[in-house]
Amino acid sequence: MTGWQIFFAPWVPMGLIWVLAGCTIMVLGVALWRGLAGWVLRGLALVSILLALAGPSVQLETRDPLPDVLLALVDDSASQSLGPRLGQSQQALRWLREAAASAGAELVLRRVGDDAEGRGTLMAADLDAALAEIPADQLAGVVVIGDGAVEDAGQLTGRVATLAAPAHVLLSGVRTAWDRRLSVAEAPRFAVTGEEITLRLRVEALGPAPDQPAEILLSIDGAAPTRHQVAAGRDLTLPLTLTHGGETLVHLALTPLDGELTPRNNQAAIRINGIRDRLRVLLVTGAPHPGTRTWRNLLKSDASVDLVHFTILRPPDKQDGVPVNELSLIPFPTQDLFIEKIDEFDLIIFDRYRLRGILPGIYLESVRHYVEDGGAVLVAAGPEFSGAESLSRSPLGDVLPARPTGRVVEGVVQPELSEIGLRHPVTQALDGAGNWGPWLRHQDLDVTGGQVVMQSPEGAALLALDRVGDGRVALLGSDQVWLWARGYQGGGPQLELLRRLAHWMMGEPELEEEALRAVAKNGQVVITRQTLAPSVGDLMVIGPDGGRFPIEMQPDGPGRFTATLPNGPAGVYRFSQDDQSVVAVLGEAAPLEFAAPLADPVPLTPFVTETGGRVWRIEDGMPRLRPVRVDQVAAGRGWIGYTPRGAYFSRDLRVAPALPRWVWLLIAAGGMLAAWLWEGRARTAQRAGSGSTNI
Repeated sequence: MTGWQIFFAPWVPMGLIWVLAGCTIMVLGVALWRGLAGWVLRGLALVSILLALAGPSVQLETRDPLPDVLLALVDDSASQSLGPRLGQSQQALRWLREAAASAGAELVLRRVGDDAEGRGTLMAADLDAALAEIPADQLAGVVVIGDGAVEDAGQLTGRVATLAAPAHVLLSGVRTAWDRRLSVAEAPRFAVTGEEITLRLRVEALGPAPDQPAEILLSIDGAAPTRHQVAAGRDLTLPLTLTHGGETLVHLALTPLDGELTPRNNQAAIRINGIRDRLRVLLVTGAPHPGTRTWRNLLKSDASVDLVHFTILRPPDKQDGVPVNELSLIPFPTQDLFIEKIDEFDLIIFDRYRLRGILPGIYLESVRHYVEDGGAVLVAAGPEFSGAESLSRSPLGDVLPARPTGRVVEGVVQPELSEIGLRHPVTQALDGAGNWGPWLRHQDLDVTGGQVVMQSPEGAALLALDRVGDGRVALLGSDQVWLWARGYQGGGPQLELLRRLAHWMMGEPELEEEALRAVAKNGQVVITRQTLAPSVGDLMVIGPDGGRFPIEMQPDGPGRFTATLPNGPAGVYRFSQDDQSVVAVLGEAAPLEFAAPLADPVPLTPFVTETGGRVWRIEDGMPRLRPVRVDQVAAGRGWIGYTPRGAYFSRDLRVAPALPRWVWLLIAAGGMLAAWLWEGRARTAQRAGSGSTNI
């Protein structure tokens, strides 16, 4: 293909040429006014001179035509897997390839996937990237193939000014699809443990959904769910009480119905941080000793602990002749503490306590029932534990994990962790294990239950833990822990050990010896199994789509096994192993991509309307593709249009003067000469006519 055009390269400034042109017009006007016969030829001569000064040249261009380009943005996000959408999109793409080939256009394909940060389908950035790669004078049209669920549709509309071509949407999905969605209308982020809070939920019907009650399953920290009924479109208020501090994961699931478009928006996960109001601890010290300050300092250092501490200074059997009305000691309120208000305490510590008639058997039996009903008791045993006044001889002894043999071992003993202690979270990875300072006395214990987590080198139990009913008990077989606080022969982790011990007894989730935990972070889920067993089996995983598969866990230190689930789709994952289960949320429980799963033309309608295009449903069959002119409506009944651009590539360019300079000179001289001859003949004829008249 060849093209040409004329341009000017003046020999003199254009201002001078315009001045000469003005003079030429004036001269021709005077000649015309005076009736000079040769004014046309003089004008031709003057114009040829002006053209010669303007320097006209002809540009000859050899062009190679460039194809028109159709840009196809194909939605490959997760919502395209719903119903027949994927097949419809593939059908539309095949049609578009064939239509573009028939029109001699080139099809540029760009696929738009799920946003890595869970923000739904974002298409504006892909459109910008594609337009940056396609020459603007070749873009003949834009076709979006998808379900219309585009979160940044407003930004697409803002790109209309950069498009010189029509845009269309080939919409996947069917009109009759319906769905239901579970949403959390109200939920607190923080709550005080033990106090009731409320959750407000709603089930929304999308499309022509059947009018029937919905069933919601509520599970806390992966436990067995409870079932609740609610009508669609109405709020459901559920009471909830947190049982422990730290994060509680509440998983809500809506039972799907047959024909529902997707279950991915039928669930929600709520993270609520449990805050203990106050931890109430009762510390009963049987007699003053160096370790008393150790326990008191530990418990008073925690601002969340309310400590009630009684030290028995004057037992009832003491006879010193002092009148009772002259004593300033506080009487021990046994009935209030051990009968009426015992359930208000989170932990009871007996520090070197012995039976001296202060607490009758009925009170200690009340303590035993307190443990069985979920309470916690810690016994720090001194020499009295091996005597006739030992707590082991009371009703409380029935729930202790060991009994004394009656022998008190006086002498150096080096505490160390047992095989179970290496795996138990109370003693696991304590600083300086194996290099601790010695104790100078311990009780010889006969272990009857629970786990021994700390022992002597000879295997004698020093610390035993056990669960009784719903409660927990611990027995520390020495009153010499305070030596670690004093740094005796290097000391030891006294504060950390007693802190962990107290928090384990109060049910701190992070210190559970049998636990399965899952943390979602940076696009993956890390699962940790804490166990006292030397090995574990495979971990069973249930994904957001209901698929089940096992993964192998790897050792990560004594008592710990880990596994990583990387790069999974967003949603709720359930993990189970033996009798342990846990729930983790990767991204959003109900991803934004499935928040409004019905195929909807509304978001993209402004984008295509402002370019003259339209939204076409694939289920109605495929349209025809027709060329249209710029600024013409680009869609009609049964067809959509594209704008041929006629772009080309210049392969060769030649420039030559329109006429040689001597030709312009010849034209000017010839015009002047012809005008002179014409005017001379005219004057001769005029004189001849005048002479004939005189005769």
